[in-house]
Amino acid sequence: MGGRASRLMTNTFFLESLGCAKNQVDSEHIISLLERRGLVHTPDEEHAACVIVNTCGFIQSAKEESIAAVLDFRRRHPDKKIILVGCLALRYQKELEAELGEADGVWGDIRHPDFPGFVLDILGASLPPAPGPSAGDFGERRHLLSFPGSVYIKISEGCGNNCTYCAIPLIRGNLRSRDRHDIVNEARAFLARGIREINLIAQDTAAFGSDRGAPELERLLADLCALPGDHWIRLLYLHPDHFPDELPDLMNRFPILIPYFDIPFQHGSASVLAAMNRRGNAAAYAALVERIRERLPQAVLRTTFLVGFPGENERDFEELLAFQERIAPQWAGVFVYSPEEGTPAVAFKPRVPKKSAMARKNILEERQTSLTYSWLERLVGRSVEVLLEEQVEGEALSLGRAWFQAPEVDGLVVVEGASAAPGERIRVNITGRAGMDLKGVGTDE
Repeated sequence: MGGRASRLMTNTFFLESLGCAKNQVDSEHIISLLERRGLVHTPDEEHAACVIVNTCGFIQSAKEESIAAVLDFRRRHPDKKIILVGCLALRYQKELEAELGEADGVWGDIRHPDFPGFVLDILGASLPPAPGPSAGDFGERRHLLSFPGSVYIKISEGCGNNCTYCAIPLIRGNLRSRDRHDIVNEARAFLARGIREINLIAQDTAAFGSDRGAPELERLLADLCALPGDHWIRLLYLHPDHFPDELPDLMNRFPILIPYFDIPFQHGSASVLAAMNRRGNAAAYAALVERIRERLPQAVLRTTFLVGFPGENERDFEELLAFQERIAPQWAGVFVYSPEEGTPAVAFKPRVPKKSAMARKNILEERQTSLTYSWLERLVGRSVEVLLEEQVEGEALSLGRAWFQAPEVDGLVVVEGASAAPGERIRVNITGRAGMDLKGVGTDE
C-alpha cells in the first residue's frame, strides 16, 4: 500500500494556469499530454510531486505575477519540483534558466515533442509512452479548466498585425492558422461530450486563414454552424481592421452564431491609432459599429481601450472619450500602456506620466460603468437563456451567463430556482441588476 501511494505521489502534477484564455487552452493540452504519458493530474497542489506554472509574458505586470507565482510555490513547497512553461519561458528561457534557481526546469515550446520527456526526467519517472497520439501530438483535451458546458477552441497561433505596443509576435511568432477541418472535428468531438458553448479564440480571429493567402473565417463558421447540436458559438478578439463585413449576415443566417462582437478598438485618436500601427480611425470604427447594429439590432459590443500610450495628450484623450460615447459599448476593459522591450513603442516619446494615465483610465471606467448599468437596466423584465456555471454552496442560487456575457470578463446572472445542473441552459426571467450582474428566476420553459 505504501509503495503504491509513493508511486502515485512521484508521478503526480499540479498545474497553475496564468494569463489569457489562449493560455488556458495550452494548459488543457499540457494536462492531457502528460496524462497520456502516465502522469496523474491533481487539482490539489498539496498532493502533487511537481508544480507546473504556465506563465503569461504579455505585459510587465503579467511577467511579475508569473515570477511571483514560482517564488510563492517554492516558499510553500520547498521539496516539490517546479517547472515554468508558457509565454514567459518562450521569450526568456535562457535568462530564466540562469537566474531563477527556484525553478527546477524552464521549457518554452510545449508543442515540442521532447516536452513530456523533459517533465518525466525532472520527476525522475521512467514511464513508457501511453497508447494513442505520439508525444508531439496534442490530441484531445480531456480535462477542461473552464466551467461545465463551455470550451475555448484556439483557431490560430501568433499574430501578424505588429501593433507597436504588443510583444505577442516576439513571443508567439507570426500568424499560423490551424487546418479548418481539424477545428471542425475538434468542435464536433466537444459537442458530442455535451458542450453547450464554443468560444473561438486567437490573437485575431478575423485574420484566420490570411497566412494561407485569403481570410477563411466565413468558411470556418459556415462549417461549424453545420454541426448538429443545441449550442452557442461565440467569436472573441476580432481586430477591427480585418473585420469580415459578411459576419452580421452570417449571424442572421445561423442563430447559433451569437451576435456578440469582441472588437478591441484601443483608441479614438487618429494620431494615437497611427502610432499604434492601426489603419482605422474613430470615424471608420464608429461606422463599423453602426453597420453591425443596423443589420443586428440585438448586437452586443465588447471592446478594449488603451490609455497612456506615448504621445497621448489631452486632446487625444478627449477624442477617445467622444469615441466611447459614440459607440456606447455594452462592455469594455480599460488598460494602461505598458512599455515592453523589443516593441517599437518603447522608443516613442513623450512618455505619459503614470499618474495621468491612471487618471484617464479611471475616467473611462466610470463612464463605461454608467453605459453598462444603463444597458443592463433595460434587460430587466426580459426572459433570456442562461448557461449555468455553478451552484452557490448553501443557497438556492446558481450562477450563469447569458449569451451576451463572455466567460470571465463580463458579468453573471444570479439565478433563483434553477433545478438544472451546471453545464445546462435554462430560461431565466430577469428581475433586477446587482452591479455588473443580473438577477433572475429560472422558469420551466
